[in-house]
Amino acid sequence: MRFASVKTTLELWASSLRDVKRRMVPLFAQERSVANAGLFLDGLLSEERRKTGWMRAEAAGDPRPWRQQALLGRDLWSADDLRDLVASMSSSIWGMTTRFW
Repeated sequence: MRFASVKTTLELWASSLRDVKRRMVPLFAQERSVANAGLFLDGLLSEERRKTGWMRAEAAGDPRPWRQQALLGRDLWSADDLRDLVASMSSSIWGMTTRFW
């Protein structure tokens, strides 16, 4: 049985996260929404145990959570399309990492 190194696994996950962010671009109407969505995703994947709007904003470098709130409440994007994209990507990532274990 072959095991992947931690470094290899982390590089694979980082590459896959960049790919998810790249594939999210067409789902949003404006560039700023794409940037905010990427920062939102980074915040969700952060080590913080509680993911409040203020904490996500702080992790994204924003002084207040209004950009995160705008992304969720006012920006135009398809939650269903994003869910489908993330689901397909996560199953792909899972398949790539588990083949080493």
